[in-house]
Amino acid sequence: MVSSEEAGRLSENEILEFVFRPGFSTAEEVTEISGRGVGLDVVQAVLHRMKGTVEIATRPGKGTTFRLKLPLTLAIIKALLFRVEQRLYAIPLNAVAEITRAQESDLHKVDSSEVLQLRNQVLPVVRLGRRRAEQSGPAEKIFVLVIALGERKLGLIVDALEGEEELVIKALDDHTVSTDLVSGASILGDGRVVLIVNLPAIVERHSKHRPTETGDLLAGILLAHSDHSAAHEGAGEVKQ
Repeated sequence: MVSSEEAGRLSENEILEFVFRPGFSTAEEVTEISGRGVGLDVVQAVLHRMKGTVEIATRPGKGTTFRLKLPLTLAIIKALLFRVEQRLYAIPLNAVAEITRAQESDLHKVDSSEVLQLRNQVLPVVRLGRRRAEQSGPAEKIFVLVIALGERKLGLIVDALEGEEELVIKALDDHTVSTDLVSGASILGDGRVVLIVNLPAIVERHSKHRPTETGDLLAGILLAHSDHSAAHEGAGEVKQ
């Protein structure tokens, strides 16, 4: 790859860069599973496309560290903020096909799910919060966020819209959030915490929902178990 004279002028970092060259291998022989020199060159190429870098720190007999650096902007998304039960949530803006207003009377029940006639298509909808029967009427206006994931569309009924923001996303561990319906969080400039909704998990929960003998609707799925308990105690006949 280089002449002896060139090799003598290389620094340690330049020598280590050889492991990222296509075809470079430290194996003494080529087998069916190793020695072909494919791997780290692909890693570096992908990182460069993402405007990132990879560095190597190594010491004989001690070990080797690969340090991958990615720009912070990779964790920034344009999001649509909304409220459910006075809590602030967000979904990626590029997943929102449209936002529409409808009336409660526009919703129809099919088995244990609700649907909305949106122009020439029947849109399945999910209530992220709960509906209190004593507060709702046929003419009540509701917000519906129409999300598109691949070929599937689903309407999310929310309480209120908060606008658009660019959010820096922080992943949450299992000890912080006990549901797979929330994938991360962010903090606004005024200190408010925003929870990032896991849309694929919402769609999966809707697709797995099955009719019950009581005909319960799929509603309030973002609420904690304690919220559900309080809803049953305070709302009486409300179905969650």
